[in-house]
Amino acid sequence: MAAEDREQDRKTVETRRGAAARAVVRSLDRAALATAMTDNGTPYASLAMTACDPSGSPLLLLSDLAVHTSNLKADRRASLLYDATAGLDNPLTGTRATLVGSIERVGGGGGDPALTARYLARYLAQHPDAEAYAGFADFNLYRMTVERVHVVAGFGEIHWLPAAAFLMAAQQVSELADAEGDIVAHMNDDHADAIGLYATMLCGAGEGAWRLAAIDCDGIDLRLGAARARVAFEQPVFTPDEARRTLAGLVQKARKMAENR
Repeated sequence: MAAEDREQDRKTVETRRGAAARAVVRSLDRAALATAMTDNGTPYASLAMTACDPSGSPLLLLSDLAVHTSNLKADRRASLLYDATAGLDNPLTGTRATLVGSIERVGGGGGDPALTARYLARYLAQHPDAEAYAGFADFNLYRMTVERVHVVAGFGEIHWLPAAAFLMAAQQVSELADAEGDIVAHMNDDHADAIGLYATMLCGAGEGAWRLAAIDCDGIDLRLGAARARVAFEQPVFTPDEARRTLAGLVQKARKMAENR
């Protein structure tokens, strides 16, 4: 096999592994956050509630009073451990992904206010309870710049991945991200029955007034009060038209499942 073919095969495998790791990160709403203590650099782990921007980069809403926030102000380097092993008899056979990079305040240097608002909306879609304090002066939104990802997907499946294999490119996801608000509003206003089928048939959740909370290139997030569910797409979608066709296909799939119950 030629060297260029081997390189292409390597990139294909990395992209597949990166997509699987991104699916884990998008499916979870919390992670273990590791930062360095300001006094002596000792590793400090804490619980952080997270969401993702359209590319897959983690978003965090942090209090200025928290130890991890003080640590980040002194040293931006950090890691986030996402654990998808819940419910397994042997957790070591499950998947976990550690994202390594730097965490900085969104808009802290006078960035784009519209982008900051969009990121905050994505965070609040995952954590609606945070609306009660998101506007407080001592709470700020942070985003991780992912540098590399360590994935453990069971025994013998341990890999380091570059950020490019994990993240979707900004230009790929921008069109869908721009349309996200309209898609969410349209689905909730006009297709509540479809959203209910997504939750009950595709996710095995209980019945109720489920709402579409967010959509990204990899899937949709649903909410019913404190309950949440996620439907992953079989293939990434990048445009509103692709999203419409994919959502319609999911409704058909869910209806067939309902008919066959």
